Amino acid sequence: MRKLGLKILGILVVAIMMLEGTVTMAANINELNNEKEENQDKINEKKQEKQEITEQKNKTVEEVEKLDSQITDYESQIKELNTKIEDLNNNIKQSEEKLIKAQEDYTKQEDLLEARLIAIQEAGETSYLDFLLSSDSITDLISNYYLVTEITTNDTQLLEKIQKQKKEIETAKEELESSKRELDTSKASKQSVSTQLKTAKEEKNKQVVQLSQDEQKIQQQIDEIAQANRDIDSKIALAIKQAQKNSNKNSSNSANSSGSGSTAASGSSGFIYPVPSGYTRITTGLYYSSGQYHGAVDFGSAGINGQPVYAVADGEVIVSERLSGSYGNYIIIMHNNGLFTLYAHGQDGSRTVSVGQSVKQGQQIMRVGSTGNSTGPHLHFEVRTYPGNYSNRVNPANYGIR
Repeated sequence: MRKLGLKILGILVVAIMMLEGTVTMAANINELNNEKEENQDKINEKKQEKQEITEQKNKTVEEVEKLDSQITDYESQIKELNTKIEDLNNNIKQSEEKLIKAQEDYTKQEDLLEARLIAIQEAGETSYLDFLLSSDSITDLISNYYLVTEITTNDTQLLEKIQKQKKEIETAKEELESSKRELDTSKASKQSVSTQLKTAKEEKNKQVVQLSQDEQKIQQQIDEIAQANRDIDSKIALAIKQAQKNSNKNSSNSANSSGSGSTAASGSSGFIYPVPSGYTRITTGLYYSSGQYHGAVDFGSAGINGQPVYAVADGEVIVSERLSGSYGNYIIIMHNNGLFTLYAHGQDGSRTVSVGQSVKQGQQIMRVGSTGNSTGPHLHFEVRTYPGNYSNRVNPANYGIR
């Protein structure tokens, strides 16, 4: 009877151990699935970011093409201006030649008139009188007088005509030269605008190149997260295989492992800060500045790199590993009040706890770093409600972390 009781007791112990192993393995699988879900959310976010960059790049390309069209228009205008300037130069040259000829004619007429006036002045009134007295008749006298008057009048009119012509040509020359200066100024202005537009085009092209680089960077991050998900799938497959292996163990092997379990230590009623005093300034809250949900708080005070990270309450470590992207080095602790806390981006080699280990409030679990998808040293801290999924993130301020 005693042997029968012992056998029944042994069977119960084996059953309990198998059940405990199955529950633990199921919890691990559930956590891996949660991690995969979180990574998928990150992939979706990165794809959305990549789409936004692509749209911005397309918009930039359109602006560049518009600038190209404007540059072509300005270059066409400059070409037209150059043709106008060339025509004006030819007109000015012709006007200058005409002016020179007019000046020569003017000089000749002026010299001739001056000589004749001098001769008349030297001859005095006698010359006119002699010329008039030499007339054979009254008719000749009147005719000779008219001729003298007409010659003087014609010479004077000719001089006035030449002077007027000279003045008109000089005025035309001034107008043409003024037009030339104006067109030269316009040409310089257009060339300046064209240069500015070309500079803008080069800047826009640089932006396109930079946007392409950003696209490549984001695509690389998406690939890294996708690879992390594939790794998680492998871990889940191994966990299922291990669970099946454990269920097939004989009773003696199971009994020998019955004392290996551990229980979570009692936690305190409230959370403490996960970083030392002096480094508790929160740089990013529950929401990013863009309004997007962050689901965590970041501690990123100056000098925080390498500072210790503390467990905010008693609990059991359920995840302690390194991801190539995403959280980098991160730890998840399950507390006995149904809450989970996550600590991410720790320094490589700084994690001091492992899965299944019980931790006390204030116990150091790693150091602040910048691993994974991080732009600088900081601690990413999350609080999650049961069952600890990515979608169960809540505001740490509700638990005194603010």
